[in-house]
Amino acid sequence: MKKYVLIGTGGRAEFFYGAIARDYRGTCELVAFCDINQTRMNYANTLLEEKYQHSAIPTYLSSRFEEMIASEKPDIVIVTSIDRSHHTYIIRSLELGCDVITEKPMTIDEEKCQQIIDTIHRTGREVRVAFNYRYAPHNTKIRELIKNNRIGKVNSVHFEWALDTQHGADYFRRWHRDKRNSGGLLVHKSTHHFDLVNFWLGTTPDTVYASGGLHFYGRENAEARGETEFYQRAYGSEKAKNDPFAIHLEDNPHLQAMYLDAEKEDGYQRDQSVFGDGISIEDTLGVLVTYKNKSILTYSLNAYLPWEGFVVSFNGTKGRIDVRIVEKSYVNSGGKKSEEGQLEEMSIIVSPMFADSYHVEVEGGAGGHGGGDPALLNDLFGAPVDDEFNRAASHIDGAMSILTGIAGNQSLKTGNAVKVDSLIKF
Repeated sequence: MKKYVLIGTGGRAEFFYGAIARDYRGTCELVAFCDINQTRMNYANTLLEEKYQHSAIPTYLSSRFEEMIASEKPDIVIVTSIDRSHHTYIIRSLELGCDVITEKPMTIDEEKCQQIIDTIHRTGREVRVAFNYRYAPHNTKIRELIKNNRIGKVNSVHFEWALDTQHGADYFRRWHRDKRNSGGLLVHKSTHHFDLVNFWLGTTPDTVYASGGLHFYGRENAEARGETEFYQRAYGSEKAKNDPFAIHLEDNPHLQAMYLDAEKEDGYQRDQSVFGDGISIEDTLGVLVTYKNKSILTYSLNAYLPWEGFVVSFNGTKGRIDVRIVEKSYVNSGGKKSEEGQLEEMSIIVSPMFADSYHVEVEGGAGGHGGGDPALLNDLFGAPVDDEFNRAASHIDGAMSILTGIAGNQSLKTGNAVKVDSLIKF
């Protein structure tokens, strides 16, 4: 039986520890939590006991990370901490003899990525990246259609991702709003999308050019639209009560226990105003990518739209595929886990060059992302199974997805296209 410890008990952590406690007790043993915040770890233990009927496990503050590894002797470390700290825990875990499962993004810049790659080579240990979107049945179906040559060689892809005023706005309330923490949405969020393109096309990025900025959120943009009333955070603010962009932690027992009650330890405020100062990430982005196989991608991300999901079109030598996916809107940790990534609309249309177009049926499943989340969890914690689509993401996949966003961030700074090979040595 493999032993697991988990680092970072915030909003994403329960996806992993809940699955172990609920579905994989026979093969996996959860032995410890680690976090900068004791209150949050205590709440995670409360969930283990009350929601999953699992006994509480030892907790270690992050300053005692190495002590935890020595005492608990885990086989695998699960990293779900703040993005800028991923590399620290990944590297030290590898050096201490553990394999790693990390939440995306693997890290946020090329220097940290190089350190992870070098450590993997030095230690011979394994890092897996939790890309659940690969496992969503509609995304796997797209890979199957392209792999089976339904539209020939794909020469270009147009990919538009829409984040709405619940989920999209949430990145501007939390620690993600500081680019030093998250790498911005090109790294934190778009890593999913760039990984999908790598996965769909079976290639890797070569050159990246990006344009964008903070055009909707932030105080200056609100002032330019005529807003005159502002607040720093929603909790305790009269002005926030009528703001549709505000999140009220005290109205959600889960968010209150995880964040509001834990504030006294580290000062982290989960409910900052999306129209406040101090936001350094972009909300409007356009990217042009050329791949090693000569395919090109035109990509856009907007974080303030009326609906959530994506449209993507593939133009090939034998035809075209058009996809439209509308997801159920949600706030991270603000509702039922099963709501995250649930689909409200799905359409895949194949248009052969000299034949009638047709709809492609996709069989979904229970769980988030159309059944993709349970499939990912089974891949991480269950018995190994053959997968013709090779959806399990390695550290190379993790690096290639973030390097598109990292190159995009460099392009935003310089105004120039960036060669991905110039960023890192494998």
